[in-house]
Amino acid sequence: MYSYAERMRAVQLYIKLDRRMNATIRQLGYPTKNSLKDWCREFECRGDLSVGYVRTKRWYSEEQKRVAVEHYLSHGRCSVATRKALGYPCKATLSAWIDEYDPTSRHRVIGRATTAISRSERQKRAAVIDLCSRYGSADEVAQEVGVSRQTLYKWKDEQLGREAPASMTHHHNLPATASREELERELDALRKDVRRLQLEHDLLKKANELLKKDLGIDLRLLTNREKTLLVDALRQTYALSGLLVRLDLAPSSYFYHRAQLRLGDRYAPLRQSVRGLFETNRSCYGYRRIHAALARAHTRVSEKVVRRLMEQERLVVAAVKRRRYSSYQGEVDAAPQNLLNRDFQAGAPNRKWLTDITEFQLPAGKVYLSPVIDCFDGLVVSWSVGTRPDADLVNTMLDVAIETITDSADRPVVHSDRGAHYRWPGGAVAHARCIAHPLHVAQRLLAG
Repeated sequence: MYSYAERMRAVQLYIKLDRRMNATIRQLGYPTKNSLKDWCREFECRGDLSVGYVRTKRWYSEEQKRVAVEHYLSHGRCSVATRKALGYPCKATLSAWIDEYDPTSRHRVIGRATTAISRSERQKRAAVIDLCSRYGSADEVAQEVGVSRQTLYKWKDEQLGREAPASMTHHHNLPATASREELERELDALRKDVRRLQLEHDLLKKANELLKKDLGIDLRLLTNREKTLLVDALRQTYALSGLLVRLDLAPSSYFYHRAQLRLGDRYAPLRQSVRGLFETNRSCYGYRRIHAALARAHTRVSEKVVRRLMEQERLVVAAVKRRRYSSYQGEVDAAPQNLLNRDFQAGAPNRKWLTDITEFQLPAGKVYLSPVIDCFDGLVVSWSVGTRPDADLVNTMLDVAIETITDSADRPVVHSDRGAHYRWPGGAVAHARCIAHPLHVAQRLLAG
């Protein structure tokens, strides 16, 4: 709902712009076309607008009704064309006027026949083929078949799907009576496109040959010196202005770098001296030592120049890579034999045991868990927890595991990662031999 001031502003602007509705709505951002028409009609009749905005029913004179019905009857009985040409009324209102003036006319509206004509699948398929291979418009094909254009396209969707083939799309080709000038303009445009594409291809090809760039390189990322080399290489084939525009190179930059290229390399003798000093000193001198050697030879040059020349000549000193610190000092004794050889399947309990130490990081500090697992069913035989991964942790775990053996015939093989926890002097083996229990458990602890 709009206020009185907003409605009055819209009407005044509409009259000021010579009743241009689209311009008024575009400038104000409101209202709709129908609302603006109602406001203008009320302003013309009353000379003012009502203070309280009340939606009123549109009224039309008898002359407007008659004109709408006559237009409908004289223009193919199409309500859409009538409303588009006159700008009024809505579809329901027009239908009511037609029923009032000519009740029998609406039964012959195109595409709204009361009795539908059934078509066989063969007829539908033939109509779709004519639609796809037509030379005229779709309306002409629909008129020949005796159906509406919408029905014809509906058959096409049923037969071929909603994705229209290439022949179904509408091509904006030139008419048969196109003039020679239009054809020549189109031909010139095609030639320009071909020449532009050929220029891009030649630029990429020359960038690959001269600058050793990839064929997919973005030409805008090249330096001005590299762009100048490309322009000089293709200047005999293409115009200079076109090359500069395509490479986004200013004419002043091009002529500056061209003059610099013609001067030659002024550091050619210095390059030989730098390379000679580098090779004489077994490729061990960096740019600072090279600069000092040149100074002793009474050659005055900046360190930056020496560093740049060494980078261009790829004179890089081979640096020795430092080895990282490692506390590993080798095995404490001979490693035991691997009896399981990754066969972790057991046919009965207390045949194969697995053990290792796992570290857990807790807020209070590190905690270490040392469990023993039976390969038969994955049962945890015993476990111990401590704050240090030492022999006491492993010995405690092994004591509890040995106490679980009730049958003297059970001889489990304990498999570990053969770490220092199980191999240092006074460790699990030495402790287990002091237990009055079958010694073969402790004797095979290191066999894993």
